Amino acid sequence: MNSLNLTDRFTDYLFHRYETIDDYIRCKAELCIQDYLPVTEAGAKKNHDKWLHILKHSSSGNSILYGYTKCTDSRTAALINGFNAHTLELDDGQRFAMIHLGASVISAVLAAEGDYQISGISKLNGIVMGYEAACRTAIAMQPSHKQLGYHTAGTCGTIGAAVGVAFSLGMNKEQLKRVLTTAAGSAAGMLEIQEQASELKPYNLGRAAMDGLSAAYMGFTEFDTPNDMFGGERGFFKTFSKQFNPEKLTEDTDYFEIERIYVKPYVSCRHSHSAVEAAIRLHSEISTKDIDTVEVRTYKLGVKGHDHKMINGVASAKLSTPYAVAAGLIYGKADLSVFEPLDLRVIELAKKVNVIEDSDLTAECPKKRIAIVKVNTIGGKQYCERVDYAKGEPENPFTDKERSEKKKMLTEYMKNL
Repeated sequence: MNSLNLTDRFTDYLFHRYETIDDYIRCKAELCIQDYLPVTEAGAKKNHDKWLHILKHSSSGNSILYGYTKCTDSRTAALINGFNAHTLELDDGQRFAMIHLGASVISAVLAAEGDYQISGISKLNGIVMGYEAACRTAIAMQPSHKQLGYHTAGTCGTIGAAVGVAFSLGMNKEQLKRVLTTAAGSAAGMLEIQEQASELKPYNLGRAAMDGLSAAYMGFTEFDTPNDMFGGERGFFKTFSKQFNPEKLTEDTDYFEIERIYVKPYVSCRHSHSAVEAAIRLHSEISTKDIDTVEVRTYKLGVKGHDHKMINGVASAKLSTPYAVAAGLIYGKADLSVFEPLDLRVIELAKKVNVIEDSDLTAECPKKRIAIVKVNTIGGKQYCERVDYAKGEPENPFTDKERSEKKKMLTEYMKNL
């Protein structure tokens, strides 16, 4: 049995993984940046007027605000870029950890470039390690963490952002333990922030980027740390979960967590994507005027918080599987054009869509995020489609053409704002 405490074990694990990064893995990080930038710039365009007060009073600095002409201090850049990166619900994530990643990790690492000279390789290595740390902490305690109401992208995203910056800046093990400890103490984010007509869900990611950056800079201080912030009696895992598996934090694998991320093609919560894809496949077979009812069977975590038919605004629609499925059935797509602005035809059809848990599909999650969509027509016909791996998962990856199409969609969206 390993005699090291959990925080020390995690620190050693991260350094071991860091030493095995190669060009192939760095290419994965580069692709993440390529997805992040247009998504963030489009979010910035949408949010421009709402940031005006903060931008007017923010400090000058060298950190880039993507989508704006102004540079600012690194903390403000991390907050605003992180928020904007998640605004359109098109940022990357990972199903095993149940987390969005780039909005927090990449925002923090790029913000740090304004304060320090960071080489291209160091930046990519930092992003790889930030994704690794965020995913490993989440995987060790999911699904308990989400079931308690925590937003993983905020809590574990803070840790990922801090670790990403720390490795970008070449910190040693002693410094990294201080970074991990400080980041764990800063971790926050509640899912309630996304309810009703709220537009503040992205704040959890922007704040994670900002606080992760601050936690990383604490690595350069010489303050003593507690012995075991992750495994202690009042530490990270016992505070944020009812059940966790410490072995998941440090077990050896033949992959990096960044290899298991998804890229999003549809403008809705990832929990809806398998159902949306099934609906899109059915679009050409069914006249929507003939639809009587629609049943979506899926896994448990894809139901609560995503089964609402009462749409309270754009943010509410993006979290609603009924709305996203209705869009797929009517238009054969679920891109920005059917969410912004909201579509009355989609709102009406969404009222006929029922989302229910299927225990067999719950048992498959997170290995698979399956959805089965059944459409019953007024004339008594039934159409059914099942999707196990939505587009963008590593088992169903984006092609270069699809990446270009996503970027084109975002460019057109910005032109029309």
